[in-house]
Amino acid sequence: MSARESASSPLAAGRVVAVRGSVVDVRFPAHALPAIDEAVEIQWDRGRPLLAEVQQHLDAGAVRAVAMQSTSGLRRGTPVRASGAPLLVPVGEQVLGRLLNALGETADGAGPLADPQRCRPIHGPAPELGSQSGAPEMFRTGIKVVDLLAPLVKGGKAAMFGGAGVGKTVLIMELIRTTVERHAGTSVFAGIGERSREGHELLLELRESGVLERTALVFGQMNEPSGARWRAGLTALTMAEHFRDAAHENVLLLVDNVYRLVQAGGEVSGSLGRLPSRVGYQPTLASEIAEFEERIASVAGAAITSIQAVYVPADDFTDPAVAEIFTHLDSSIVLSRDMASEGMYPAVDPLGSTSSLLDPRFVGDAHYRTAEAVRKTVAHYRELQEIIALLGIEELSAADRTIVRRARRLLRFLTQPFMVTEAFTGAAGRSVELEATLAGCDAILAGEADEWAEGSLYMVGDIDEAKAKEQAGAHA
Repeated sequence: MSARESASSPLAAGRVVAVRGSVVDVRFPAHALPAIDEAVEIQWDRGRPLLAEVQQHLDAGAVRAVAMQSTSGLRRGTPVRASGAPLLVPVGEQVLGRLLNALGETADGAGPLADPQRCRPIHGPAPELGSQSGAPEMFRTGIKVVDLLAPLVKGGKAAMFGGAGVGKTVLIMELIRTTVERHAGTSVFAGIGERSREGHELLLELRESGVLERTALVFGQMNEPSGARWRAGLTALTMAEHFRDAAHENVLLLVDNVYRLVQAGGEVSGSLGRLPSRVGYQPTLASEIAEFEERIASVAGAAITSIQAVYVPADDFTDPAVAEIFTHLDSSIVLSRDMASEGMYPAVDPLGSTSSLLDPRFVGDAHYRTAEAVRKTVAHYRELQEIIALLGIEELSAADRTIVRRARRLLRFLTQPFMVTEAFTGAAGRSVELEATLAGCDAILAGEADEWAEGSLYMVGDIDEAKAKEQAGAHA
């Protein structure tokens, strides 16, 4: 949706002079150029106008804009009208329960929005530092390994890093379901560069679980032009900002996948003729990520908590885009391909995942000590794995064999059946309180499960369920 409804009178008019893919050059009267990031309407013969966003001033009378829709059939000489404002997208209660595209247009076949005139520009400043709340508070998810080793910050930013096929989208879907049910808040989901199938599955899952009425879905699908994918994240963020600033509600902003946003920005940058930077990324990589991430913040009385999935190309965590995203986060959840191949789901790496909240001043001494003991035990086990592979576990000392036994049980205890996978696995999903997770890990570290079968701790909720499973297996 553009600013045409809010423009009180026609502004500068121009004409298309060149079209190259999604990039359109437009000539306006001298010294009447629309501003950078302003929306322009191309008045072609396809019904509704084609929307584009100004990205460059070529000279005193021409601009280069990026189209938000396909430019197929667009001709030179087509009239263009400046809107006088950035792209506007609908906000408020009307977007909840709806599926929209990057322009804020409905895509679910459920009719028009209740109040399409209620809009907000997708570009805006981040909250001032003085207005942001500073006291960190834990955002509980009910997922054992996340709450224990990489606790999320309420009003903070967390990301899940992993290559293809390690479970990022499933974890995001589980977080939508559990956090909406636990916190009874509002969620906004941004699907950037996603497949149509994934969007359809998510819509059905949210509808069946009963949380769709408090969730807005924004999709910039992979078959859409790069401009639409590039701005889908800002569209979702703008909707979340409205709930925070106008309605004073806590909002959960989920993004899948931030790397696709970076890719779309790279496509736009190449189309605009910018020289590529390191590893072929756009030279504006850092500023594009910062523009998005820095607007995600808490203000007095309301917060946007963001959980993002980040694709890691070729499992290379030194990739410039991945490294740049890391710098903006409060919690980093790293998904391991090795753990996924062993069936350890969620495949969260206990050693690679971190959180700024995991400090005794914030989570308390008991939580911190347990998390550090779990990490230390798993780290020692990882060091011994090569020796075990070469010589066998019998060659280890008695103390090392005890550590291996407990580490293997800890790793299995930190697996968990998800509610969103019930239809595929047949196992009922579990949501586990942090206190139960700490009690279970402490029991395993103390040796209470040393004689249990490892399978008794795999895909269970709390330690009591594992104990019942062990007893049932012993009597079978």
